[in-house]
Amino acid sequence: MRAALRSAARAAARAAAIAFAAAAAGCASVLERIVDSQLETYFASAPAPAAPLQHPLPRLPFADYWTAIVFNGEKIGFAHFAVARAPEAADLWELRSEAAFALRFLGVAKKVNLRARDLVTEDLGLQRFEYRYVLDESEMTVEGRREGDELVVRVTVGGTPHEQRHAVSGPLYPSSAILLYPVLHGLAPGREYAFRVFSGELQAVRDVAQRVEAYQTSRLFRGGAYKVETRLAGQRVLTWIDERGRPVFELGMQGVMISALEDEHKAKRELALAALNKKESLLDYSLVRPDRQIARARAVATLRIALSGAAREPPSDGWQRCAPEGTEIVCEIGPVPSEARAEPRHLAPSLTVQSADPEIRRLAAEIVGEAAGEAERLARIVRWMDAHIEKAPFDVFSARDVLERRRAECQGHAWLFAALARAAGIPTRVVNGLAYSEDFGGFLFHAWNESLVDGAWRAVDATFGQVHADATHLKLFEGETLAELAPLLDFVGRLRIRVLGFEHSRR
Repeated sequence: MRAALRSAARAAARAAAIAFAAAAAGCASVLERIVDSQLETYFASAPAPAAPLQHPLPRLPFADYWTAIVFNGEKIGFAHFAVARAPEAADLWELRSEAAFALRFLGVAKKVNLRARDLVTEDLGLQRFEYRYVLDESEMTVEGRREGDELVVRVTVGGTPHEQRHAVSGPLYPSSAILLYPVLHGLAPGREYAFRVFSGELQAVRDVAQRVEAYQTSRLFRGGAYKVETRLAGQRVLTWIDERGRPVFELGMQGVMISALEDEHKAKRELALAALNKKESLLDYSLVRPDRQIARARAVATLRIALSGAAREPPSDGWQRCAPEGTEIVCEIGPVPSEARAEPRHLAPSLTVQSADPEIRRLAAEIVGEAAGEAERLARIVRWMDAHIEKAPFDVFSARDVLERRRAECQGHAWLFAALARAAGIPTRVVNGLAYSEDFGGFLFHAWNESLVDGAWRAVDATFGQVHADATHLKLFEGETLAELAPLLDFVGRLRIRVLGFEHSRR
């Protein structure tokens, strides 16, 4: 079923957005993946300047720059970054960033637009911010300000605002300032920096660790540049910063995401002419092909597989049991009844799962009617969604977005199902992992749910219309907020799977 494949577009789009939060830059003529083992081919060590490179913000040698974005060998868009004095306050500076990219998937162009405006002090300290994110036709805005030891954030999704308050002490910077930080504080091989940033994509405060690894030359850019390693939210990004303080080349997502300096007119013209990403490069990157195929995947009742390349061991519970065996992790998947208890959050509303929304509560009551017990209420919700929500490669930010547009990919289905189930009194959580696609002969990144029924967690897949999800669903982690989805990047492009055995349901 192609619904599983559509979830890979969601994975790549969100992965691209999170990777973008770290920074962007590079050389547009390079359209291939570069991994650590190939770095010596492209870069050579050179004598570093005697004095550390350091540019105060008022004397920064550039006002803006444009970059091309390449994903898995295909150019997908551009980004623009600009620095200027803030028009409304003489003692503040304005950092503006914009990104636009298109990911072709199953013949559909998925469009992503990001706009950010940060007001910072001369040392890059965050004071106020305004961010706008658009995925396909869904929009999310994030705005806020620092008030003493608190960061007050207002997030609007599905037309509904939500206030967040983050406790902060000491300096805090916007994620857009990550690559400016070492430029202001000094670039020299061996220097290390640690600081905290607010990420609008994740709506969270995160630690950043940077190390200036070397001074290098390359055929990918002119002159020399400082190689800087940045670690944020579990991701590693390599950036080469030139003597003007600009990022001239960057590698992220294990070398699959490449950014490079670009001419402004060329960048915007190519995007306007839809000349980007004509190949469907997402499929090769997202698909995990096992050593043998699985027939009648939707009817598989138990599955035993061996994983290699996993960033961490998948969880073990009543749905799956995973344990290391030699250099692999062996997982046995299939429901094993076990007592379980729900936590308050499994019935509570969230930014993406708006179970307290009046329209969602009204609809949930209408759908379940006089159904007795969790199992029948759950089945009615699955049947209603299968009949009324289109399975389409369409990204959203929340359950409310899905309800309004009546279409979504797997993540949207999982959010809406969770919202309706919680509104109907059924403890439900969102899980993320892999599901097998017979159409493409491999596992693809997917999202589904687990609901507490008769004292045990049951895997439910509203995208597939499954009240009992088949056993080709490998759970990697739980989570429903964008910040909780970040661990997805630890698995994309790394996993390998061997199929050890499977059995079909006799029903």
